[in-house]
Amino acid sequence: MDTDTFQTPDGRPVTAVTAAEMARVDEVAIDEFGISLLQMMEHAGRNLAANVRAYDPESVLILAGNGGNGGGGLCGARHLANRDVPVTVVLDRPPGRLEGAARTQYEALAATGVTVESGVGAMDQQAPTLVVDALVGYGLDGPLRGTAAELVERVADTDARTVSLDVPTGMNATTGDCAGPAVDPDRVVTLALPKTGLSALETTPVLADIAIPAGVYEALDLPYANPFDDEYWVELR
Repeated sequence: MDTDTFQTPDGRPVTAVTAAEMARVDEVAIDEFGISLLQMMEHAGRNLAANVRAYDPESVLILAGNGGNGGGGLCGARHLANRDVPVTVVLDRPPGRLEGAARTQYEALAATGVTVESGVGAMDQQAPTLVVDALVGYGLDGPLRGTAAELVERVADTDARTVSLDVPTGMNATTGDCAGPAVDPDRVVTLALPKTGLSALETTPVLADIAIPAGVYEALDLPYANPFDDEYWVELR
């Protein structure tokens, strides 16, 4: 936990958490407050799409993995498509290997007709003006490997702007260390609370509301004051 690094534009401190602390936040929100992972993903995807649209991109490529981060990216693709933003998704695995909430988000997106492909070859065929990194979230432990690592290496070769969801793929959310390939984003849309490792970035994150009640943080003794006011996301400094 870090209460000194991040603050709102008007100077209110915002607590940053480690990966382990964020996992407990998610656990308490789901198990004790009855908030489903799909509900949190919906808020994440909406806020992600809003931040992407702020760049007014001509075309968007979303790189998505399994789990919460990938599910948020898939949800974001649906929100973008609903607003007529040209969007394509490339997965780091075949769709049949998605599980849980990410699988649910994929099925909802597939019903809209958005193009969803998988693998490095599929990315090589794209020329987007903006890339969304929703491959791996705060749970990464150690160097990135496999197809996700190859996709991240391709991101470094593109001139497109890059927006990462929650934390840049390849970065340790707690320490900010990158033991292997990692995305170097223009913007990070981090969820609920900033992660301590984000202080290692040159750019400060955007903090997005995913509707976690203050009582969740109180139950975990995490200092918290609502940073969002009337907005659903806020740029930190």
